[in-house]
Amino acid sequence: MMSFRDPIDKRSPARRFRDRDYSARAQANAGSEPRDPFWWSAVLATRAAFAARPGAKLISVPLDGGSLSVSADGGWRASTPLPDDVAVQLDLYLPYCLSHPRGLAVAHIGQSLDGRIATENGESRWITGEADLLHCHRMRALADAVLVGARTVRADDPQLTVRRCAGDNPYRVVIDPELSLTGRHGVFRDGAAPTLVIAAREHGDRQGEAHGCEILGVPRVGGTLDVSAIRTALGDRGLSIVFVEGGGITISHFLEAGCLHRLQITVAPIIIGSGGPGVAFPGLPLDRALRPRIRRFDLGGDTLFDCDFDA
Repeated sequence: MMSFRDPIDKRSPARRFRDRDYSARAQANAGSEPRDPFWWSAVLATRAAFAARPGAKLISVPLDGGSLSVSADGGWRASTPLPDDVAVQLDLYLPYCLSHPRGLAVAHIGQSLDGRIATENGESRWITGEADLLHCHRMRALADAVLVGARTVRADDPQLTVRRCAGDNPYRVVIDPELSLTGRHGVFRDGAAPTLVIAAREHGDRQGEAHGCEILGVPRVGGTLDVSAIRTALGDRGLSIVFVEGGGITISHFLEAGCLHRLQITVAPIIIGSGGPGVAFPGLPLDRALRPRIRRFDLGGDTLFDCDFDA
């Protein structure tokens, strides 16, 4: 069984992440259908197999005329040799297909070299490139739920659906403590996927609806919603794998509360100078600084740092 090529050495060279079968030009054309590389169907099948058999020790799915065997402890083996770039992409995505009995919360940030996710006037589309955007859609396809804060919905009006690759739309979760959002946003109008609004308990206790969406009330802790309670409430609803997609404040709250298992930071080779920070919470002394296990991947001209806090 081939193990994941997942070196602990933070200085290891970045692995090349190339989609030779993916056409960015075709994806950009209005109305074009996704053109996925052959290995993506095997990744989706792996995710579905482990979801259907959470106690399975080993599953096998078709892969390009052969098979892909994936073990519950994170090893994988293909029945036929694979190009290096395909193997690297399996390394990246297969860990998110496994069974996670305690649930899995993974966040993603796209930022500049100087740690900015937006300019001073709020411009953020797009700091990272096409490859990172495709990566986010793939992560949505592997998640049970994609979660964002009210500021992200207000600023970007995101769809939070899977469009650039094959895969089912995840549940959409919006954290809106005071129910401040209006019904004009697409997540409340398009009907593309179920949407759940998380609010402060005094709003959720009425078991009402916000723009046609169910409200889930959770308690406050120190002026913000209890992130641990959010994770528990989503898990109780069967939303085990949660992809926290934004924004920086929401992701920082999850990280500060110790409720992130993994954090993906994609760094674009640009310097903005000032603007919104990616991660920001009360500083820690160096001897208590977070030191996750790191995997690095090239996403076109950007670099993805996949940080594992459970290692």
